[in-house]
Amino acid sequence: MTLLDRRNTSATRPESSSSGIGAWPRDLALGIRFAVSGGREGWARTALTAVGVGLGVALLFFAASVPHMTAARAERGDARSIADASSEERTPAGGSTLLWTDADTEYHGDSVGGQLLRPEGPKAPKPPGVTALPGPGDMVVSPALRDLLGSPDGALLKERLDYRVVGTIADRGLLAPGELRFYAGSDTLSTDKGAQRTAGYGSDDSGRPMSPVLVVLIILICAVLLAPVAVFIATAVRFGGDRRDRRLAALRLVGADTRMTRRIAAGEALCGAVLGLLLGAGIFLATRPLAGGVQLWSLSAFPSDIAPVPALAALIVFAVPASAVLVTLAALRSVAIEPLGVVRDAGPRRRRLWWRLLMPVVGIAVLALTETVEGDSKGVDPYPVAAGTLLVLTGLTALLPWLVEAVVARLRGGPVPWQLAMRRLQLSSGTAARAMSGITVAVAGAIALQMMFGGIQEDFLRPTGQDTVRANLDISTEFGDGRLAERMIEDFRHTKGVTAVIGTVEAYAIRPGAVSGGEIQPTTTLTIGTCATLRELARLPSCRDGDTFVSHMAGSTEGNAWIDETARPGKPVDLNTRSVNDGSKPVLWTLPASTRTVRAVPDPMGTEHHGILATTGAVDTGLLPGGTTHASVRIDKRTPDAEEYVRNTAARLDPTLRVWKLQNMQRDKQYSTVQTGLLAGGAATLALIAASMLVSQIEQLRERKRLLSVLVAFGTRRSTLAWSVLWGTTVPVLAGTVLAIGGGLVLGDAMLNIVNKPVKDWSVFLPFAGAGVTVILLVTAGSLPFLWRMMRPDGLRTE
Repeated sequence: MTLLDRRNTSATRPESSSSGIGAWPRDLALGIRFAVSGGREGWARTALTAVGVGLGVALLFFAASVPHMTAARAERGDARSIADASSEERTPAGGSTLLWTDADTEYHGDSVGGQLLRPEGPKAPKPPGVTALPGPGDMVVSPALRDLLGSPDGALLKERLDYRVVGTIADRGLLAPGELRFYAGSDTLSTDKGAQRTAGYGSDDSGRPMSPVLVVLIILICAVLLAPVAVFIATAVRFGGDRRDRRLAALRLVGADTRMTRRIAAGEALCGAVLGLLLGAGIFLATRPLAGGVQLWSLSAFPSDIAPVPALAALIVFAVPASAVLVTLAALRSVAIEPLGVVRDAGPRRRRLWWRLLMPVVGIAVLALTETVEGDSKGVDPYPVAAGTLLVLTGLTALLPWLVEAVVARLRGGPVPWQLAMRRLQLSSGTAARAMSGITVAVAGAIALQMMFGGIQEDFLRPTGQDTVRANLDISTEFGDGRLAERMIEDFRHTKGVTAVIGTVEAYAIRPGAVSGGEIQPTTTLTIGTCATLRELARLPSCRDGDTFVSHMAGSTEGNAWIDETARPGKPVDLNTRSVNDGSKPVLWTLPASTRTVRAVPDPMGTEHHGILATTGAVDTGLLPGGTTHASVRIDKRTPDAEEYVRNTAARLDPTLRVWKLQNMQRDKQYSTVQTGLLAGGAATLALIAASMLVSQIEQLRERKRLLSVLVAFGTRRSTLAWSVLWGTTVPVLAGTVLAIGGGLVLGDAMLNIVNKPVKDWSVFLPFAGAGVTVILLVTAGSLPFLWRMMRPDGLRTE
């Protein structure tokens, strides 16, 4: 037992043990004195508590910064949006207007955002973060893009962005420090070639409302990520419980009553919690400047964005010390501290089950009574969902100590390491169970989340109908040019890694002449390409240059009749669709009388080209006043960087060409954002849990330092003690894993019932259970060096 010095003994006379409001500050202050003046052991105990609490507090501060981070990101995104991009009215040219077009690209899977700009006057607007508009052939870039272009890894991208870098985009013009973005000047942009005109930047684009199903998922994510943090903080304030109880018994011996000893213990915990709060704030402030250089799953943030919401920060500052006091008082209610020792050491009474089961049962009941929401629901009440989830997860932490105790009480015999481990757990399983509670909650929450993602992903994955076997990339531009189409086919065909090319020019054709009032002018599409291309778009009996066809849709009698109203062999069609509205001169072209009717088939993009199909020799594409140029490209994926070579060819042909990657399924952007946020938050939480478990393991070994030294002194092999530590960890791990699997599956099923979705896969727990066990085993291995130190003979010393 650690002896108290005379100064501390004199401070605990019987007359100081009175109750009342005034006793609280005095006894809490006395506990703080014990925490900081207990010598090396006292400081080690307080330091462990502070480190444990500090790690959790730092993560809570980061979590409290998420609302400000998302708001700041959205604000910068709105500021750089084109002000009148969604307006149907055209902005007139003037001295304060700007021509622009998107020039986005992709490089090695990373998005590279960009725009081509052409000012129309000296007062042309500048994008946020840009001090001067780049001239023709120049560009301003983000710091991340500048670094990439200057590195060997960016050689192919530098070839594509063949501009002179003349400036850097400031932070206020970027969504994140790692964003790849550029603005390039051009002297060839025009509205006739697809460019748009704007009078400024900045719009309030709040976007579509969040799906209520995703709202339920986000609530679950927040609960799953933050519950382990709260559990760990509650565990950290109880570090050193055994030594604390012996000190409190000494206080009873010199005259302190039970309530006074509890308040003193609360003061010790309060000291560690306050120091942990300060340490957590320091960790937060120290790591915040490094946030710009950290990127998890394409997610990063500016240090200035990472600022906790004041109300949430105040709640953390108040809740952490208050929780330390309340947890300590609650823990001591089941401990009888007498002047001659702690009753708990003589034989603990069995834990009661009924109230531990009550929390998860009530939580499931709350979730079961929550109103069902679907994709078309107007909203969702977040409070029952959050309350039910937290009750279930908290109930698991309460059930784990009972489960571990029930398991180890029935274990007998076995090798010496096994007996040492089981006897330790039978005498005091609470500490080991508390150490595993964080990973239990995390695994249970991860299982529930995976069940949710599996159940709802079909709502956010849409089949595209694109044929990734026939083509991998689609290249298009907003204006039609037959010569460009021919160049695209030729240049892409000779691009490294390309195996096939389909190129077309598309426009609209209308039937000339007047129509009855209120009727729509018969209109269809005109697709121009080589015979090889047209064979990819329809079933052709034969084809040679100069042929034309009328392509019908499968199973659409009414649609085919409309096509035949416009495309009549031997009759003219008007290729200038504007002539109907603005009275401009028609561009007439006569459909040859030899035109044959064919059946359309989907192209690689999944689009049916019905209407008029014409070979390049049948129509002079110079007659087309507008349209689009397309090319579908198939690449050999065995060729390294084949996709990048195609993008470079597209940039050489025309920087306004859009290159799209074909994919079988399209994922909803909001769903992808939520999933990315979960990955980043899950990584941070898992790191915290690993660190917390290591600290907890070290604390347990430190409590057993003298016992370990005595066993070694009496000849116990070190390997035996190491195996005992491993077995002492394994049993709570297995119990916690089984509990996490059961709780996670029940919680996931309840959450899916809220969104009215069935369970897709009951075996989702396998990878998460494995991950949880792996983390625990790694932490146990990491604690072995500390175990060797605890076995040294100097552990027999006492004060």
